[in-house]
Amino acid sequence: MSQLTAQQPQQKLDENGRRRLVQVFGLVVVYALLLFLSAGTLRWWNAWAYLGLFLLAILTGGLYVARRRPAAINERGRSSEQTKPFDRLFSAVAAPLALSALVVAGLDQRFGWSAVPLWAQIAGFIGLLPGSYLPYWVMWVNAYAATSVRVETGRGQHVIDDGPYRFVRHPMYTGMILSDLFLPLALGSWWAAVPAGLMIALVIWRTAREDQTLRAELPGYADYAQRTRFRLLPGLW
Repeated sequence: MSQLTAQQPQQKLDENGRRRLVQVFGLVVVYALLLFLSAGTLRWWNAWAYLGLFLLAILTGGLYVARRRPAAINERGRSSEQTKPFDRLFSAVAAPLALSALVVAGLDQRFGWSAVPLWAQIAGFIGLLPGSYLPYWVMWVNAYAATSVRVETGRGQHVIDDGPYRFVRHPMYTGMILSDLFLPLALGSWWAAVPAGLMIALVIWRTAREDQTLRAELPGYADYAQRTRFRLLPGLW
């Protein structure tokens, strides 16, 4: 995500922000359809719990950011022609891959392909919590954490080193990886780990490419990278 703070950020939701909220709430509907249609039943507590957690994070973290830091929501709804080509490729592959994990989990529930112990399912939901809320912490400190990789110094873009950026350089991606890591457990499907694992690999690739881009194009980022050594996981990478 581009680390962008406007010099005078918009203090209320604009058309981009409202569109972004519609998109996010629309995802709840899309996720529900994919899960329950593929499972062939509404009697699946894992899916209800997953949707409930997703919606809870939006209603608490998401709407709080929208109310107190609307510029962040506006930026996430804004498209840009300056999005890097590699990130356009990422978006084209990531969306169907992420959704396929839900479909695979639903099919697993319907046909009983795998059995995940109850304790592991509960652990999965516990693991989903930080991944659900970390993105909103990112948006709180980084008013213009865009959904695509782009460098727009003309709009006031500069390095952010506060909040979660003190620990890793790409905390939004850390949240995405945590969500993908614990999703198969929470939905009780070992097979869902296949698309989820591919998604994690794709996010790591995106992180590396974005880091290279920021080093080359964002003033001060190389110095920040010296201070904050790790991209995604403290002590690891």
